Amino acid sequence: MTSQTWSQTHPYTDLPMRTTPNIDSQTPPHVHLPEGDLSGSALEQMARLAWRNNAHCIGRLLWETLHLLDARTADSPDEVFEACLRHIDFATNDGCIRPTITVFASAEPSEKGIRLWNSQLIRYAGYRAADGTVLGDPAETEFTARAIEMGWQPPRDRSAFDLLPVVVEFPGHAPRWFELPRKTVMEVQISHPEFSWFAEMGLRWHALPSVCNLALIGDGQRFTAAPFSGFYMGTEIASRNFGDETRYNLLPEVADRMGIDRSKRCMLWKDRALVELNTAVLHSFREAGVAIVDHHTASAQFMQHVQREEKCGRPVPGDWSWLVPPMSGSACPVFHRYYDDSRPTPSFVKQDKPW
Repeated sequence: MTSQTWSQTHPYTDLPMRTTPNIDSQTPPHVHLPEGDLSGSALEQMARLAWRNNAHCIGRLLWETLHLLDARTADSPDEVFEACLRHIDFATNDGCIRPTITVFASAEPSEKGIRLWNSQLIRYAGYRAADGTVLGDPAETEFTARAIEMGWQPPRDRSAFDLLPVVVEFPGHAPRWFELPRKTVMEVQISHPEFSWFAEMGLRWHALPSVCNLALIGDGQRFTAAPFSGFYMGTEIASRNFGDETRYNLLPEVADRMGIDRSKRCMLWKDRALVELNTAVLHSFREAGVAIVDHHTASAQFMQHVQREEKCGRPVPGDWSWLVPPMSGSACPVFHRYYDDSRPTPSFVKQDKPW
């Protein structure tokens, strides 16, 4: 990856980006000494291979560009949280998102290890009322309730987009929550290029996805805390986070504002609302100068990855149900084939909830 690549266009989208230094010449902040006989470069390569092997991810064309922030010597909950803040800052990069992983100390087979209780470093609270309705993200109601039980205090005026704290569980310490400063989180206000009323809905989303509930497994080691960031595909936000009935469930409101008759399924009101939600998210991220990719481009790029891997004689692990975008699936090339069902290591693996 060169400075020219990043100063002119993002390598995965066609979004023009601000000029930035050559990231290959930058030393990731707070790099630590290696653990055991696994050097920092070996750990970085392990993480890159785990990304390449991840059957769920459509964005693997960039697997070789992943940056490691080595935090294996963090020896307290405070140092873990500080490393999480560095991760957010380094990966966000003023909107020119850098694929990044922060790796904390590995756990022995019999140990729980370091755990981040969050599903992602940045997420919005979900407050469930007595009548069952939810303000905010319904996917986060359980975590929100636990954070409140631990002493976290939501804002006095609660909203649908209140940042959740980061909860760190460190061996020998009780789980602790840490307030995530709003100034550290880049967010995008959602508007639409044609419908001015979209801005009136007050929607926003954070610029950086940062999955932190998976373990990195490889070379006989298990890293139970390894937050990982790439950049968003638009449908992740618009179709799933905003559109799913079990999440923000915005399709009815968007359809009503568009004046679509929702009394008949044959009017395809959900489909029409989905298109405009996706249009709004892509438009807003691009206007804000934040890297994002549409599902058609992501699918075409993934097929390039498949071709490269096949030329190298490597099978491409893939879960069709994850790779096919949640909108316009059959219009995307990833829809029209199946993928290797092997699950090689190194890998990212699901972990039980830590509580």
